[in-house]
Amino acid sequence: MLDLREGFLTTRLDVLLNWARSNSLMPMPMGLACCAIEMMAFAGPKYDVARFGSEAMRFSPRQADLMIVAGWCTYKMAHAIRRIWDQMPDPKWCIAMGACASTGGMHRCYGVVQGVDNFLPVDVYIPGCPPRPEAVLHALMDIQEKIRNEYSVALDYAKGEPRPPAPPARPHVLSPEGDEPVAREVLHRPLKST
Repeated sequence: MLDLREGFLTTRLDVLLNWARSNSLMPMPMGLACCAIEMMAFAGPKYDVARFGSEAMRFSPRQADLMIVAGWCTYKMAHAIRRIWDQMPDPKWCIAMGACASTGGMHRCYGVVQGVDNFLPVDVYIPGCPPRPEAVLHALMDIQEKIRNEYSVALDYAKGEPRPPAPPARPHVLSPEGDEPVAREVLHRPLKST
């Protein structure tokens, strides 16, 4: 028997799973050049990436769901990175860390790929040469926000035509008339002055 005097929370399965998924990302470091030094600092105790649930770096693609490509990438290495990316289970996300991973940076030569988005689907780009660990933390938060707002559990089993992304999570109230969105005035009440 449900006692309505006690507090309860309603939500959707998508919101709950995306919250859990976004707070338990397992990054795979793909350190290719000098940006990898800053990526190691990002994983160190000073920046406490554990508060985002991403402290466990995975060096096996089967156990990772976030690839951080740090540094410039040669054409020879691009095939290996793509193979590792294909071995990662879905859903997965990618961060291009630094100017070289994003655009080739100062390496305008025939042997360097001018951006890893030529062969990987990059979700977040981090500018800088090299970017600071705080920028990597910001990119991690961007990935978390993307997972919470744009991903749906239904996409895990989707085949064929791509589905539209899930709508952003907004609180709803169950009423006798059905599921209704919460009015903006209810969510943002002004504080009473004393």
